[in-house]
Amino acid sequence: MQTLSWRGVFPAVTTKFHADESLDFAGTARHIDFQIRNGIHGVVCCGSLGEASTLTLDEKLAVARCALDAAGGRVPVLATVSETSTREALRFIEGANALGVAGYMVMPSVIYVADAREAMANVRAYAQAAQRPLMVYNNPVAYRVDLRPEHFAELADCEHIAAIKESSGDVTRITDLRNLLGDRYRLFMGVDDLAFEGLALGCDGLLAGVGCAFPRETVALFELMQAGRWDEARAIYRWMTPLLHLDVSTKLVQNLKLIDALVGVGTEHMRRPRLPLVGAERERVEALVAKALATRPEHCRSQP
Repeated sequence: MQTLSWRGVFPAVTTKFHADESLDFAGTARHIDFQIRNGIHGVVCCGSLGEASTLTLDEKLAVARCALDAAGGRVPVLATVSETSTREALRFIEGANALGVAGYMVMPSVIYVADAREAMANVRAYAQAAQRPLMVYNNPVAYRVDLRPEHFAELADCEHIAAIKESSGDVTRITDLRNLLGDRYRLFMGVDDLAFEGLALGCDGLLAGVGCAFPRETVALFELMQAGRWDEARAIYRWMTPLLHLDVSTKLVQNLKLIDALVGVGTEHMRRPRLPLVGAERERVEALVAKALATRPEHCRSQP
Protein backbone atom coordinates (compact mmCIF):
# COMPACT_ATOMS: atom_id res chain seq x y z
CA MET A 1 0.00 0.00 0.00
CA GLN A 2 1.39 3.38 -1.03
CA THR A 3 1.61 6.52 1.06
CA LEU A 4 -0.75 9.24 -0.15
CA SER A 5 0.64 12.73 -0.61
CA TRP A 6 -2.80 14.22 -1.41
CA ARG A 7 -1.40 16.66 -3.93
CA GLY A 8 -1.80 17.06 -7.66
CA VAL A 9 -4.15 15.80 -10.35
CA PHE A 10 -6.26 12.77 -9.46
CA PRO A 11 -8.52 11.79 -12.39
CA ALA A 12 -11.89 10.24 -11.59
CA VAL A 13 -11.40 7.53 -14.20
CA THR A 14 -14.17 6.19 -16.38
CA THR A 15 -15.00 2.50 -16.27
CA LYS A 16 -14.59 0.88 -19.67
CA PHE A 17 -17.21 -1.52 -21.00
CA HIS A 18 -17.57 -3.75 -24.03
CA ALA A 19 -20.53 -3.24 -26.37
CA ASP A 20 -22.48 -5.91 -24.42
CA GLU A 21 -22.01 -3.88 -21.19
CA SER A 22 -19.52 -6.34 -19.69
CA LEU A 23 -16.45 -4.86 -18.01
CA ASP A 24 -13.54 -4.10 -20.32
CA PHE A 25 -10.55 -4.57 -18.03
CA ALA A 26 -7.97 -4.26 -20.81
CA GLY A 27 -9.49 -0.95 -21.94
CA THR A 28 -9.62 0.34 -18.37
CA ALA A 29 -5.98 -0.61 -17.80
CA ARG A 30 -4.85 1.06 -21.04
CA HIS A 31 -6.63 4.27 -20.12
CA ILE A 32 -5.12 4.36 -16.64
CA ASP A 33 -1.65 3.69 -18.06
CA PHE A 34 -2.12 6.52 -20.57
CA GLN A 35 -2.92 8.93 -17.78
CA ILE A 36 -0.02 7.86 -15.57
CA ARG A 37 2.45 8.15 -18.44
CA ASN A 38 1.21 11.71 -18.92
CA GLY A 39 1.98 12.76 -15.38
CA ILE A 40 -1.11 12.40 -13.19
CA HIS A 41 -0.51 11.95 -9.46
CA GLY A 42 -3.23 9.50 -8.39
CA VAL A 43 -6.22 7.50 -9.65
CA VAL A 44 -9.77 7.42 -8.27
CA CYS A 45 -11.85 4.53 -9.57
CA CYS A 46 -15.58 3.78 -9.51
CA GLY A 47 -16.83 7.27 -8.75
CA SER A 48 -19.81 8.99 -10.34
CA LEU A 49 -17.92 9.29 -13.63
CA GLY A 50 -16.95 5.63 -13.26
CA GLU A 51 -20.66 4.69 -13.34
CA ALA A 52 -20.55 3.30 -9.81
CA SER A 53 -24.34 3.16 -9.60
CA THR A 54 -24.42 0.56 -12.39
CA LEU A 55 -21.78 -1.74 -10.85
CA THR A 56 -22.23 -4.50 -8.31
CA LEU A 57 -20.03 -4.54 -5.25
CA ASP A 58 -17.97 -7.39 -6.69
CA GLU A 59 -17.57 -5.53 -9.98
CA LYS A 60 -16.29 -2.46 -8.14
CA LEU A 61 -13.70 -4.59 -6.38
CA ALA A 62 -12.71 -6.09 -9.73
CA VAL A 63 -12.25 -2.61 -11.22
CA ALA A 64 -10.18 -1.57 -8.19
CA ARG A 65 -7.98 -4.62 -8.68
CA CYS A 66 -7.61 -3.72 -12.37
CA ALA A 67 -6.62 -0.15 -11.45
CA LEU A 68 -4.04 -1.37 -8.95
CA ASP A 69 -2.52 -3.74 -11.52
CA ALA A 70 -2.47 -1.02 -14.19
CA ALA A 71 -0.90 1.52 -11.85
CA GLY A 72 1.76 -0.96 -10.80
CA GLY A 73 2.75 1.18 -7.82
CA ARG A 74 3.52 4.24 -9.95
CA VAL A 75 0.72 6.30 -8.37
CA PRO A 76 -1.69 5.65 -5.49
CA VAL A 77 -5.11 4.19 -6.29
CA LEU A 78 -8.21 5.30 -4.39
CA ALA A 79 -11.46 3.34 -4.40
CA THR A 80 -14.79 5.15 -4.16
CA VAL A 81 -17.25 4.20 -1.42
CA SER A 82 -20.74 4.89 -2.76
CA GLU A 83 -23.01 2.13 -1.49
CA THR A 84 -26.62 2.73 -0.54
CA SER A 85 -26.18 1.49 3.04
CA THR A 86 -23.43 1.74 5.61
CA ARG A 87 -23.51 -2.05 5.95
CA GLU A 88 -22.69 -2.59 2.26
CA ALA A 89 -20.11 0.20 2.30
CA LEU A 90 -18.23 -1.50 5.14
CA ARG A 91 -18.30 -4.77 3.21
CA PHE A 92 -16.80 -2.98 0.20
CA ILE A 93 -14.11 -1.37 2.35
CA GLU A 94 -13.16 -4.78 3.77
CA GLY A 95 -12.70 -6.12 0.25
CA ALA A 96 -10.81 -3.08 -1.04
CA ASN A 97 -8.51 -3.07 2.00
CA ALA A 98 -7.61 -6.67 1.19
CA LEU A 99 -6.69 -5.60 -2.35
CA GLY A 100 -4.33 -2.93 -1.02
CA VAL A 101 -5.86 0.36 -2.16
CA ALA A 102 -4.06 3.42 -0.83
CA GLY A 103 -7.21 5.11 0.42
CA TYR A 104 -10.77 6.04 -0.35
CA MET A 105 -13.00 8.74 -1.71
CA VAL A 106 -16.23 8.44 0.25
CA MET A 107 -19.76 9.64 -0.29
CA PRO A 108 -21.38 10.77 2.97
CA SER A 109 -24.67 9.34 1.66
CA VAL A 110 -26.22 8.34 -1.66
CA ILE A 111 -29.93 8.07 -2.58
CA TYR A 112 -31.03 8.75 1.02
CA VAL A 113 -30.68 12.45 1.81
CA ALA A 114 -28.90 12.23 5.16
CA ASP A 115 -28.76 15.14 7.55
CA ALA A 116 -25.39 16.32 8.84
CA ARG A 117 -25.48 14.11 11.95
CA GLU A 118 -26.18 10.99 9.91
CA ALA A 119 -23.67 11.88 7.22
CA MET A 120 -20.88 12.52 9.72
CA ALA A 121 -21.64 9.26 11.54
CA ASN A 122 -21.41 7.48 8.20
CA VAL A 123 -18.03 9.01 7.39
CA ARG A 124 -16.71 8.10 10.85
CA ALA A 125 -17.84 4.50 10.35
CA TYR A 126 -15.99 4.35 7.03
CA ALA A 127 -12.82 5.78 8.59
CA GLN A 128 -12.93 3.29 11.46
CA ALA A 129 -13.29 0.38 9.03
CA ALA A 130 -10.73 1.61 6.52
CA GLN A 131 -7.90 2.56 8.90
CA ARG A 132 -6.37 4.41 5.96
CA PRO A 133 -6.82 7.92 4.58
CA LEU A 134 -10.17 9.12 3.25
CA MET A 135 -11.23 11.97 0.99
CA VAL A 136 -14.80 13.08 1.69
CA TYR A 137 -16.70 13.88 -1.50
CA ASN A 138 -18.95 16.84 -0.73
CA ASN A 139 -21.43 17.26 -3.59
CA PRO A 140 -24.72 18.74 -2.37
CA VAL A 141 -25.76 19.59 -5.95
CA ALA A 142 -25.91 15.94 -7.03
CA TYR A 143 -26.53 14.12 -3.75
CA ARG A 144 -28.32 16.80 -1.67
CA VAL A 145 -26.13 16.09 1.34
CA ASP A 146 -24.02 19.05 2.37
CA LEU A 147 -21.17 18.90 4.84
CA ARG A 148 -20.24 22.50 5.54
CA PRO A 149 -17.00 23.85 7.05
CA GLU A 150 -18.43 23.67 10.58
CA HIS A 151 -19.20 19.96 10.05
CA PHE A 152 -15.64 19.28 8.93
CA ALA A 153 -14.51 21.05 12.10
CA GLU A 154 -16.47 18.45 14.07
CA LEU A 155 -14.82 15.66 12.07
CA ALA A 156 -11.31 17.07 12.52
CA ASP A 157 -10.57 14.72 15.44
CA CYS A 158 -10.88 11.70 13.10
CA GLU A 159 -7.28 11.10 12.00
CA HIS A 160 -8.09 9.09 8.88
CA ILE A 161 -10.19 11.84 7.29
CA ALA A 162 -7.41 13.52 5.33
CA ALA A 163 -8.95 15.40 2.41
CA ILE A 164 -12.09 16.99 1.00
CA LYS A 165 -13.28 16.95 -2.58
CA GLU A 166 -15.27 20.18 -2.67
CA SER A 167 -17.98 20.06 -5.33
CA SER A 168 -20.64 22.39 -3.98
CA GLY A 169 -20.03 24.80 -6.86
CA ASP A 170 -19.44 27.57 -4.31
CA VAL A 171 -15.76 28.43 -4.62
CA THR A 172 -15.92 30.55 -1.46
CA ARG A 173 -16.03 27.29 0.48
CA ILE A 174 -12.29 26.89 -0.13
CA THR A 175 -11.49 30.11 1.73
CA ASP A 176 -14.04 29.34 4.45
CA LEU A 177 -12.46 25.92 5.03
CA ARG A 178 -8.96 27.40 5.16
CA ASN A 179 -10.01 30.20 7.51
CA LEU A 180 -11.73 27.80 9.89
CA LEU A 181 -9.44 24.80 9.68
CA GLY A 182 -6.12 25.97 8.27
CA ASP A 183 -4.26 23.04 6.73
CA ARG A 184 -6.07 20.32 8.68
CA TYR A 185 -7.44 18.89 5.42
CA ARG A 186 -6.06 18.68 1.91
CA LEU A 187 -8.55 20.36 -0.40
CA PHE A 188 -9.30 19.17 -3.91
CA MET A 189 -11.49 21.05 -6.36
CA GLY A 190 -14.06 18.62 -7.74
CA VAL A 191 -15.75 20.93 -10.27
CA ASP A 192 -13.80 20.96 -13.52
CA ASP A 193 -14.68 24.48 -14.58
CA LEU A 194 -13.61 25.92 -11.22
CA ALA A 195 -10.11 24.41 -11.42
CA PHE A 196 -8.22 27.69 -11.85
CA GLU A 197 -10.27 29.44 -9.20
CA GLY A 198 -9.86 26.60 -6.72
CA LEU A 199 -6.11 26.38 -7.19
CA ALA A 200 -5.76 30.16 -6.94
CA LEU A 201 -7.52 30.03 -3.56
CA GLY A 202 -5.22 27.35 -2.23
CA CYS A 203 -6.52 23.92 -3.28
CA ASP A 204 -3.93 21.16 -3.07
CA GLY A 205 -5.19 19.34 -6.13
CA LEU A 206 -7.82 18.62 -8.72
CA LEU A 207 -10.25 15.72 -8.94
CA ALA A 208 -10.37 15.87 -12.72
CA GLY A 209 -12.98 14.67 -15.22
CA VAL A 210 -11.99 16.08 -18.60
CA GLY A 211 -8.43 15.45 -17.47
CA CYS A 212 -9.03 11.78 -18.24
CA ALA A 213 -8.64 12.66 -21.93
CA PHE A 214 -6.18 15.52 -21.47
CA PRO A 215 -3.97 14.51 -18.53
CA ARG A 216 -0.73 16.26 -19.49
CA GLU A 217 -2.57 19.51 -20.14
CA THR A 218 -4.31 19.27 -16.76
CA VAL A 219 -1.04 18.54 -14.97
CA ALA A 220 0.54 21.54 -16.73
CA LEU A 221 -2.28 23.76 -15.45
CA PHE A 222 -1.73 22.48 -11.91
CA GLU A 223 2.04 22.91 -12.00
CA LEU A 224 1.86 26.42 -13.44
CA MET A 225 -0.61 27.45 -10.76
CA GLN A 226 1.65 26.01 -8.06
CA ALA A 227 4.55 28.02 -9.49
CA GLY A 228 2.51 31.25 -9.59
CA ARG A 229 2.80 31.49 -13.36
CA TRP A 230 -0.74 32.80 -13.64
CA ASP A 231 -0.75 34.05 -17.23
CA GLU A 232 0.53 30.76 -18.63
CA ALA A 233 -1.92 28.80 -16.51
CA ARG A 234 -4.76 31.08 -17.53
CA ALA A 235 -4.04 30.45 -21.21
CA ILE A 236 -4.38 26.68 -20.73
CA TYR A 237 -7.48 27.12 -18.60
CA ARG A 238 -9.20 29.33 -21.18
CA TRP A 239 -8.42 26.76 -23.86
CA MET A 240 -9.87 23.94 -21.73
CA THR A 241 -12.90 25.70 -20.27
CA PRO A 242 -15.43 24.94 -23.05
CA LEU A 243 -14.65 21.25 -22.47
CA LEU A 244 -14.61 21.62 -18.69
CA HIS A 245 -18.19 22.88 -18.76
CA LEU A 246 -19.20 19.43 -20.10
CA ASP A 247 -18.27 17.89 -16.74
CA VAL A 248 -20.91 20.00 -14.99
CA SER A 249 -23.90 18.20 -16.44
CA THR A 250 -26.30 15.38 -15.66
CA LYS A 251 -24.85 13.79 -18.80
CA LEU A 252 -21.24 14.07 -17.71
CA VAL A 253 -20.62 10.36 -18.36
CA GLN A 254 -21.96 10.57 -21.91
CA ASN A 255 -20.08 13.81 -22.53
CA LEU A 256 -16.74 12.66 -21.21
CA LYS A 257 -16.87 9.20 -22.75
CA LEU A 258 -17.55 10.84 -26.12
CA ILE A 259 -14.53 13.10 -25.52
CA ASP A 260 -12.42 10.01 -24.75
CA ALA A 261 -13.57 8.37 -27.98
CA LEU A 262 -12.97 11.46 -30.11
CA VAL A 263 -9.49 11.95 -28.64
CA GLY A 264 -8.73 8.26 -29.24
CA VAL A 265 -8.27 7.10 -25.66
CA GLY A 266 -11.49 5.20 -25.02
CA THR A 267 -14.90 4.15 -26.23
CA GLU A 268 -18.44 5.38 -25.65
CA HIS A 269 -19.71 2.06 -24.30
CA MET A 270 -21.64 2.54 -21.08
CA ARG A 271 -24.36 0.80 -19.14
CA ARG A 272 -28.00 1.54 -19.73
CA PRO A 273 -30.10 3.50 -19.06
CA ARG A 274 -27.33 5.81 -20.32
CA LEU A 275 -27.09 5.95 -24.09
CA PRO A 276 -24.55 7.71 -26.35
CA LEU A 277 -25.36 11.28 -27.29
CA VAL A 278 -27.20 11.94 -30.54
CA GLY A 279 -28.35 14.91 -32.60
CA ALA A 280 -27.53 18.44 -31.53
CA GLU A 281 -26.07 17.33 -28.18
CA ARG A 282 -23.56 15.11 -29.94
CA GLU A 283 -22.73 17.67 -32.62
CA ARG A 284 -21.98 20.28 -29.97
CA VAL A 285 -19.50 18.06 -28.15
CA GLU A 286 -17.89 16.98 -31.41
CA ALA A 287 -17.42 20.62 -32.42
CA LEU A 288 -15.91 21.55 -29.05
CA VAL A 289 -13.47 18.65 -29.17
CA ALA A 290 -12.49 19.35 -32.77
CA LYS A 291 -11.70 22.95 -31.87
CA ALA A 292 -9.78 21.91 -28.76
CA LEU A 293 -7.65 19.44 -30.70
CA ALA A 294 -6.92 22.01 -33.38
CA THR A 295 -5.85 24.69 -30.91
CA ARG A 296 -4.37 22.87 -27.92
CA PRO A 297 -1.02 24.06 -26.59
CA GLU A 298 2.03 22.52 -28.24
CA HIS A 299 4.17 22.40 -25.12
CA CYS A 300 1.94 20.20 -22.97
CA ARG A 301 0.09 17.84 -25.27
CA SER A 302 -0.83 14.44 -23.88
CA GLN A 303 1.07 11.62 -25.58
CA PRO A 304 -0.87 8.48 -26.60
